[in-house]
Amino acid sequence: KAWSVKPLICVLQQKLHHIIISYRPIMARPHAVCIPFPAQGHIKPMLELAKLLHHKGFHITFVNNEFNHNRLLRSRGSKAMEGLPSFRFEAIPDGIPPSNPDATQDVAALTVSSTNYCLDPFRELVKRLNDPSSSESPPVTCIVSDGIMSFTHKVADELCIPNVFFWTCSACGLDGYAHYRQLAEKNLTPINGPNCLTNGYLNSVIDWIPGLKRIPAKYLPSFIWNSGEDEDPNYVISQFAIREVEAIPKASAIILNTFDELEPDAMSALRSKFPGIYTIGPLHLLRNQFPLGDDLKSIGYNLWKEDPYCLEWLDTKEAGSVVYVNYGSVTVMTPEQLLEFAWGLANSKFTFLWIIRPDLVNGKSAILPPEFVTETAERGLLASWCPQEQVLNHPSIGCFLTHCGWNSTLESVSAGVPMLCWPFFAEQQTNCWYSCTELGVGMEIDSNGDRNVIGDLVREMMGGEKGKELKEKAMKLKTLAEAVVASPAGQSYLNFEEIVNNVLIPPTSK
Repeated sequence: KAWSVKPLICVLQQKLHHIIISYRPIMARPHAVCIPFPAQGHIKPMLELAKLLHHKGFHITFVNNEFNHNRLLRSRGSKAMEGLPSFRFEAIPDGIPPSNPDATQDVAALTVSSTNYCLDPFRELVKRLNDPSSSESPPVTCIVSDGIMSFTHKVADELCIPNVFFWTCSACGLDGYAHYRQLAEKNLTPINGPNCLTNGYLNSVIDWIPGLKRIPAKYLPSFIWNSGEDEDPNYVISQFAIREVEAIPKASAIILNTFDELEPDAMSALRSKFPGIYTIGPLHLLRNQFPLGDDLKSIGYNLWKEDPYCLEWLDTKEAGSVVYVNYGSVTVMTPEQLLEFAWGLANSKFTFLWIIRPDLVNGKSAILPPEFVTETAERGLLASWCPQEQVLNHPSIGCFLTHCGWNSTLESVSAGVPMLCWPFFAEQQTNCWYSCTELGVGMEIDSNGDRNVIGDLVREMMGGEKGKELKEKAMKLKTLAEAVVASPAGQSYLNFEEIVNNVLIPPTSK
C-alpha cells in the first residue's frame, strides 16, 4: 500500500546507515543534534537535556544561532564553549539585522526568522555533520529540537531519523497555545481596540479549555490578545504559535520539562490531544541523578556573566531572610516601574538580592536614585546576573519575586521557595495564575506595580500567616519534585529512559 512505502524506506535507510557506520569505529555512537529557540529560557533546558543525553552515550551537536553563540563566548569564555570531543557547539545564521549584543533579540523577529530563514542553514549543517570528509563526528541519528523550531522535522524526514520536539513551556502554557485557533474561531480575538485591555473584557472566564479550569481570559498566553494587524508583534507571534502547535503531530515524540503531579489536568488534556507526550522534569533535578563529569558541568548556558559574589553575600545572611528578585532574560519595564519596585523593596525593610540586567529598562539604562542606594546599602545587593539554581537553594532565601518564566517557576518550586508573581508576557501570565490559584505557592503583584502594594506583599510573604501557608505548600511540592526524578521508579526518570531507549534510539536501529 502507498502509505507503507515511506516507513519501509526509512527502515531500510536506517539499516544501511548502521551498516555503514559499523565500518567507521568512532561512528558507532548515536549522534543527537539539539537546537533550541534562540533565547536564554529555551537554551538552558535544552542544554540540560543535551548533557543527560551525552551521559547516556550520545555524541552531541548543540546548535545556537550566531548571535547567541557569540554571547555565550563572551559570557563563558572560549574554553567553556569548546566542550568535549563528543559535545560540540555549532552556529547557524538567523537572517536578523545586528542588534544590541547583550540583549535578547526581538521575539517577533525570531519567530519570522525561524519560519522563513533557518531551515536551509540547518539542513546544510546536518549535511556537513554527515559528511565523513569534513566532519569527525558520527552520522546524525536523531534531532531534538525546540517545540517552536518545528522546521527541523523536514530534515529529519529526509534522513528518516527520529525528531523529538521539546516544548520548554509549562503544560498549562502549551494547553493555552493549543487553543489559540479556537479562541479566534470563537471571535474572542483579535481584540476590538486597545480599550479591551483595560475595560474588563479580559476578566471574562474561559470555561471550555479542558486543562485550564475556568481561567480568566487575561491569564491565557498573552500573544493571543492582539489587534489582528500584520504589524502587531503579538499577532505575528500568535500566528506562529498556531502553526507550531499544529506541527506537533510531525514529531516522533513530545517532551515537557514538568511532571504529572504538578500539572495533572493540563497533562491529561494534552495527552488526549497529542499522543506520545512525555514529562521529564524538573530537568535540573533529573540532571542530579546522573554522575556528570566536571567537563560537562563546566558547559554553561548563561548569556550574561554571573556575579560569583552573590553566593558569598548570601552566606552572611540568616535563614529565610532574603527576598530574591529576578525578572528573567526578556522582561523589560519602564523607568517608573523600576522606581516603584525599588521603593517597594526599600519600604518592606527586608534584605534583598536584586538582579538587574543591563537591558532591563526599555530603551534606557537601569539607573536607581542615589537615595534608594543609600537607604538600602546595608541590606540590599544589586547584581547583573547570578547562578539562579544555587541562589534559590540557598537557605537564606525566603521568597522569590519573579516574572514567572517556566524555568524560574520550576526552579522555585523545586527549591521549596514561594513566589511573588509579576508576569510580563507569553505563558508567564498562565504560570502566574496556576502558581497562585491552583498550586497555592504564589501571590500576584498588579501589572503596573505600586510601591505600597509591593512593600505590603513582601512583608506578608516574609513574615505573615499567608506567607507561612505558601511556604508549607512549596515545601510539599519540593518533595514531589524530588520523588519524580528519583531512580529507579520516579515517573520523570522512567520517561527519560523511555525517550532514550525507544524513541531516540528506535528498536529498528538496535
